Formats: sequence, structure tokens, C-alpha cells
Amino acid sequence: MAKDGKIIITCAVTGSIHTPTMSPHLPITPDEIATDAVAAAEAGASILHLHARDPNDGRPTPDPAVFMEFLPRIKQQTDAVVNITTGGGHGMTLEERCAAALHASPEMTSLNMGSMNFGLFPILEKNMAWKHDWEPAYLEMTRDFIFRNTFKDIEWVLKELGENHGVRFEYECYDMGHLYNLAHFLDRGMIQPPVFVQTIFGILGGIGADIENLAHMRRIANKLFGEENYEWSILAAGRHQMNFVTTGAIMGGNIRVGLEDSLYLGKGQLAESNADQVSKIRRIVEDLSLEIATPTEARERLRLKGGDLVKF
Repeated sequence: MAKDGKIIITCAVTGSIHTPTMSPHLPITPDEIATDAVAAAEAGASILHLHARDPNDGRPTPDPAVFMEFLPRIKQQTDAVVNITTGGGHGMTLEERCAAALHASPEMTSLNMGSMNFGLFPILEKNMAWKHDWEPAYLEMTRDFIFRNTFKDIEWVLKELGENHGVRFEYECYDMGHLYNLAHFLDRGMIQPPVFVQTIFGILGGIGADIENLAHMRRIANKLFGEENYEWSILAAGRHQMNFVTTGAIMGGNIRVGLEDSLYLGKGQLAESNADQVSKIRRIVEDLSLEIATPTEARERLRLKGGDLVKF
């Protein structure tokens, strides 16, 4: 839960779901990612969740060299916590997905808590004039794609990044079973509280974006972990983003926004930057008499190792 009414805002800057044709504002190059991330932090995000893209055509890339073109710049310009993906992009191996995190040894990474269908193919119904051939092919392949995160995979990440690098995790839970998977690793002692639980709604293949599901995920998380042992955060895909995270904040949760999760600021209005979304949700939660947690407060609550112990 958000402690003392102070909400941790995570901003997911570019991700691997949206493609360049979908928005001219999606950060692609290392310069764009660094600039957008720093602006999001200045707007109030205390955690920055980061993917990398091939600067030539915008496709997701696991290449640590590309990450290292923007990670040092972000660290130099902001105190925000850097959180590197281990989800990568569709079709990457687990080793590829974790390569940048193993190289950079950040304070946090994401960690998906179960395998799932991850369908992006309905986007093709919009019949866009694609800028790159890879974009429609990338979306179509998800019709027959399983996003793999087996128990063995999770064990490997917990050991290689958690034990060997002192990394803490944003545990991404796309469905109810993922909460039980997380509880399994807690019971085995492979995970230590406080646990940063990111509940995710509205991805085809995961739990639907219904408010009843939001309340149910919270109830089950409370039952499995105990309110004192975890930090709850909420994200929702696409048009569900702002109303879901606002509701989650009212219910005592932390929140995640960013162009990875939604390209829009409001109905029919593309967000021109990640900072636009962060600024909007900050205004909303402060109008609700809630406060925004600083990076220092986020580090303390999540028991992170500190920015001086990363390798970038």
C-alpha cells in the first residue's frame, strides 16, 4: 500500500508494445528516451521503468550497448530510481531480456510472475499506414505467442539479479494466478518483503480492466502477503489508464503511467510526452489530498541498494 498517503509514481517511458507508427511522440532513440525520462522524473515520477529500442527503426532491442547510451545520462540528471525491464520484447530469449540488467546492475528491474498469452494483434484492425515492415509482423505474431515466464525462469532471475546483484523487483502480475506464484516464492524464502506488487489490467490474455478485478486483486494480495509486507501499485492499458490508477490511488495504492502503457492523455488526445501523463496524474492525486513520494522515500520504502551501487 502507499504509506502515509505518499504515492510512488512509476513512469514506463517507452516499453515494447507500441510501435513508431502509433504515435510520433513515442521515445525511440537513446536521446529521446533520456530526455523524456528526465522530464518525467522532474514532473514527479520517482521510478523510471525503461526499455530500449533500435534507434534506426524503433523495434525493441535487448542490446546493453543501447541501454548504456541513455542510462548514464538519466542518472546524471535525476535522482529517480532506474528500473530496467527483464520482460524485453516479444520473441526475445530470457537471456536476451536480462542482458542489459545484468550489465548495468540497477536498483530495480521488472519481473513477470507467470507465462501468459499476450495479444497485441487486435491493434491491426486499425489499418494504419505502417512506417516499418516489422511493425504489423510484430503485432501479428502475438496471435500465436506465449510470453514465457516459467518457475525455472523466475528462479534464475531471482538468483542472477536478486542474489548476485542486489536488485529488487517490480513484480508484474497480469492475472490472479501470478499473485499466487509470487506468494509461492515468498513462502520458499527466495523473496523478502517489502514486495513491490504491480497489478496489471487490460492486456489481452491477462485480467480484464474491470474495477471489480481491481478490488479483488487487492483483497487477494492482502490475504497472501499481509498489508504491511507489500507495496501495491496499479497500471492499466490504453484507455483504462487514468481512471484505473486514480481509483487505485483512492484505494491506497501506488501508480504507474507512461507511454509504454498508454499513448493518450485523454480521449482522442495523444500524450506529447511521458511528463504530460505524470503531471496529469500528479494533479489528480494531489487534488485528492494525497502526496507524491520522492525518490529517496521510494528507495527507503522498497529497501533499494542505492544509486551509488549501480554500474552505469
